[in-house]
Amino acid sequence: MTALKFCLAVAMFMSASSNAASIGAEKAMVKRAACNGNTANDRGSWCDFSIDTNWYDEVPDTGVTREYWLELIETELAPDGFTRSVMTVNGTIPGPTITADWGDELVIHVKNSLSINGTSIHWHGIRQNHTNQNDGVVSITQCASAPGDTYTYRFRATQYGTTWYHSHFSLQAWDGIFGSMVINGPATANYEVDAGPIIIADWFHETAFSLANQALTGAPPTANNGLINGTNVFGDDGSANQTGSRFALDFTSGTSYRLRLINVAIDSHWKFMIDNHTLTVIAIDLVPIEPFTTNIVDIGIAQRYDVIVTADQGAVAKDFWLRFIPQSSCSANDMADNIRGIIHYDGSTGTPNTTQYNFTDECVDMDMSLFVPRVALDVPSDHFYQEIEDVGLSFTTEGTFRWTINGSTMDVQWGDPTVLQILNNDTSFETSQNVIRLDEAEEWAYIIIETTLAVTHPIHVHGHDFYLLAQGTGSFSNDTSLKLTNPPRRDVAMLPASGHVVLAWKTDNPGAWLVHCHIGWHTVAGLAFQFAERISDIPSVIDQNSLSQTCSTWSTFATQNNIVVDDSAFSLLLLYYTSHSN
Repeated sequence: MTALKFCLAVAMFMSASSNAASIGAEKAMVKRAACNGNTANDRGSWCDFSIDTNWYDEVPDTGVTREYWLELIETELAPDGFTRSVMTVNGTIPGPTITADWGDELVIHVKNSLSINGTSIHWHGIRQNHTNQNDGVVSITQCASAPGDTYTYRFRATQYGTTWYHSHFSLQAWDGIFGSMVINGPATANYEVDAGPIIIADWFHETAFSLANQALTGAPPTANNGLINGTNVFGDDGSANQTGSRFALDFTSGTSYRLRLINVAIDSHWKFMIDNHTLTVIAIDLVPIEPFTTNIVDIGIAQRYDVIVTADQGAVAKDFWLRFIPQSSCSANDMADNIRGIIHYDGSTGTPNTTQYNFTDECVDMDMSLFVPRVALDVPSDHFYQEIEDVGLSFTTEGTFRWTINGSTMDVQWGDPTVLQILNNDTSFETSQNVIRLDEAEEWAYIIIETTLAVTHPIHVHGHDFYLLAQGTGSFSNDTSLKLTNPPRRDVAMLPASGHVVLAWKTDNPGAWLVHCHIGWHTVAGLAFQFAERISDIPSVIDQNSLSQTCSTWSTFATQNNIVVDDSAFSLLLLYYTSHSN
């Protein structure tokens, strides 16, 4: 039965009449003056720039290179007291935080010390402006990095805010290969202390690889727990058998704190709250917005929210629950009521007895009207309904659940990524690669995604902050109202169950860019396609020598170890493989 329909509209006109920025075009790097401002009372300032600087057109040239060394390691850890096999970055879950300032150059060396797995690292939400090769997507922008190999990623921090990095090879991200990224810059509201990233992950007591067959043949597995910055208890409170430890933050009365919330789950949508406290939301994904207040924040998979909270409830209590509540309408979790941290006031060490806010269990984004970007950009409406190409996506069962587009499951090659094919002038892509060409530069692409199934999908677009023009239940029609004046911009939006989303962006960042559902089980089941954007410009943004070297190393490893694809379940997008010895 037909489950999803993708409609692609490429409006054939230039953008001179629009105030929308040329997102992704080559940036004029402006040498940054000595840094002033960005104090607790003036967070909107940033050196000689400000929160009102259009970062799509202007990027500071800091003259600073931040260099990091990451190593992917297999080990055993017990983040909630239960010991299991994991994959880690530098031996920890989460991995180290990558920190930079807006405009810095980042050089990140990733050594693959996994035993038999290839790998890559994707810098989620980083637009990779004219640096497509560094997007870190196996089979699209690079070959798999072989065990023992080191891959170096180089890109400029042209955005600022909160994001994360993770493996983009099979299910490795959800066995522990993830970490946070903080790019410092201005903010739309003042605060005193940056409390840093708070990463929420659903957690299983088996590896994601071992659970994949269940996910692809029946109902998704039930998570055993959730981890807040890599830790939580497991078991009932008060039980002698409870293991692990809780995440905790120390607050000083009267102080305001910035919290950087990141959902890295494989299949969990969360409601975040701190009992008795009001949250001021100042950014969604990597886009600063006009501040608004709320008691609860809905965080879809792979989304980020920056919030400010003030420690102004000392008259009520000295200890408060910080809660991430998985929504049962999205997925199941054995510890749904106990994925909690503690906020301690003024050195207290007590256990809270505070009460959560009331909420409706649901798997949705917050109302898109709340998200008003500080830097206002519009989307042209001309020719929106012209030159629309329908792309059908069906849900089929062949012993496993697999998604197809134009009747084809996305099936790509670790050793022959899309960008390498383009460099070799081989652009007669296989149907199974699910490639949509966007050949013209500086034009608008619109995509309408709708589903008849009662399942929500977090849709992630690589290479762009998309403009969210519409989001709602029911089918899209010509009568659907589009938000064209300063619509929300972000890199992940929830496709509502039995609903639709309409996204738009400009073709101003040449490369092969993936679009996919960020539920891990759906990704490996092929719910994805790719845009080949401005194919004639792609060779100029690719370092063919480094690309070819990685591919050669992978090819040697795969040949020597007889690495093959298990076609029964995983001949899909980000592929699990088995090693067969002779």
